[in-house]
Amino acid sequence: MEITLVNMPWASLEYPSLACGILKSAVESTPDGPYSVRVLNANLDFFDWLHERMGLGVHDYDFFSLESYFQGCGDWVFSAALYGHTSWRVAEFRRRRSPELPAERLDLCERLQPGAAEWIGEYAAELARTCGRIVGFTTTFQQNTASLALAAELRRLRPDVRVVLGGANCDGAQGAAWHRNFRCVDYVVRGEGEVAFPGLLERMDQAEELSGVPGLCWRDDSGQPVVNPMTATPLDPSRIVAPDFDGYPERFERSAASAWVEPKLVLEGARGCWWGEKHHCTFCGLNGSFMTFRSKSPERFHEELVTLAGRHRMLDVYLVDNILDMEYLRTLLPWIADSGHDFRIQCEIKSNMRYEQLRELVRAGVVQVQPGIENLSSRVLDIMKKGVGGCQNVRMLRDARSLGLTVMWNFLYGFPGEKEEDYLPLLSQFPALAHLPPMDGASRIALERFSPYFNVPELGFPERSPDEQYAITYDLPPEELAELAYLFETPPAGIGGQVERELLHAVREWSRAHSRSWLKYVDSGEEIVVLGDRPGFPETELVLTGSFETELFRTLARPRSTDYLRRRFGQDAKLTTKLDEWAASGLVFTESGEYVHVVAEDNNQELLQLR
Repeated sequence: MEITLVNMPWASLEYPSLACGILKSAVESTPDGPYSVRVLNANLDFFDWLHERMGLGVHDYDFFSLESYFQGCGDWVFSAALYGHTSWRVAEFRRRRSPELPAERLDLCERLQPGAAEWIGEYAAELARTCGRIVGFTTTFQQNTASLALAAELRRLRPDVRVVLGGANCDGAQGAAWHRNFRCVDYVVRGEGEVAFPGLLERMDQAEELSGVPGLCWRDDSGQPVVNPMTATPLDPSRIVAPDFDGYPERFERSAASAWVEPKLVLEGARGCWWGEKHHCTFCGLNGSFMTFRSKSPERFHEELVTLAGRHRMLDVYLVDNILDMEYLRTLLPWIADSGHDFRIQCEIKSNMRYEQLRELVRAGVVQVQPGIENLSSRVLDIMKKGVGGCQNVRMLRDARSLGLTVMWNFLYGFPGEKEEDYLPLLSQFPALAHLPPMDGASRIALERFSPYFNVPELGFPERSPDEQYAITYDLPPEELAELAYLFETPPAGIGGQVERELLHAVREWSRAHSRSWLKYVDSGEEIVVLGDRPGFPETELVLTGSFETELFRTLARPRSTDYLRRRFGQDAKLTTKLDEWAASGLVFTESGEYVHVVAEDNNQELLQLR
């Protein structure tokens, strides 16, 4: 049996599809085959079409792929193709999105609708000539409408083809809703697909009953949708296969995108979240089916990493794990560091990792981390159930600066129970942090399906309705939109008004000042020299001498409470004076009764800043 797996726009251009790669491996290794799987990188095909026909570049593509998820622009662009038109609800889209998007982006969205419909027609005609009996679509983020549009046109041209939809957008009730509302989709695989998808293929091949495939949505002989219960048991990590990316590097090299970006391996060492198992962050909607943390053995993951990097000649690696397995710090990472491979790895970690642990990451080739900082107020972080404090998060930013780690983070606000006084003391200290990695932006939290805020309305969001992007995109009644939606509108909570405006302004100023800011120290043992230059502060030239100053500075490498410092140094007046002096000079950050110094180790990082 021949199977075609399709990775539609707006998947990122520089990564192969991990989902398609895993399913290709799982299906082709099925003992009862033989099955032949071909993966279509339709995202690259579409980009090349846009580049040739409309002159668009990677920056334009990334607007839909990376920047406009919460506006749903990528899905809306393909809505006209889905419903057989060249334009779809343009006036409504412009009316709803004009307060958020510049005119040139609105124009681009409108211009792409007929282009996307034209491409779908051409691509479906080619696919109909070359695809096998089964065509599977993976959908995450803004791939829904493009997948459905191509599926509908393909089924029109080839009624014998069977279409399967799966991926993160098909979890739980969402998968059943896509299946129920779009007849072009024959089957929807919900949850982890390594077992369900091969099981579906085997039963189709042998004309067997489908009720035994966990989580599958299918139709009975009368055409009525049937929704199989999802399994209650997460997949054991020993059964999570390595992806097969054969064909992607060659296709990428032929793409016009190769002139802008470099291809990267995308791998997973674990699924679930070990922190979320204990304390599910209130706003987080990841891991819909299974929060249970499961990790591949370090030996196996090391072998996968080295093998795939060697096969595809790629050293840039993106780990999709929600959180790094801490066991890897003493196993996998030292092995990578000692292997001689010049990897450049991106991964997600917890923000309370110690300096020594971060140094082990750097030694192994980790160059970018997403530590889930998301706020600097300990009280708000406690509302979020993050398990860290504001000073810990600042320490993470400082240590990352010291080690040359790039940090990706967003500042989130709008939590039920937060107060203005949680933010005002922070904003006055942001200029002191200008030399540390700035956030990518600040935004009010979204209400996401599967999050505690969604599952437990009593936590603060009892009123909710599907985000307006779904009504603009799909011609469905509200009750069906509520089933397929992942994002929901709800009355805002937490801060607003003047404090919100001040926060957003302070975030922008931090980002603007960062390229011109630096603050570092050299510790010679007997004295500590602090040098720096940050907008808002005089040029810093400070020499700390004497046991009191030097030991206090070293002690503040970690967040310390006032009580601890008083016990440690036993000099109330002198201690208070020095802490106040350093706070006024922007050398320490203080929050919730704790202090931590913000001065990075000297490593010439300011020479690498883009100005």
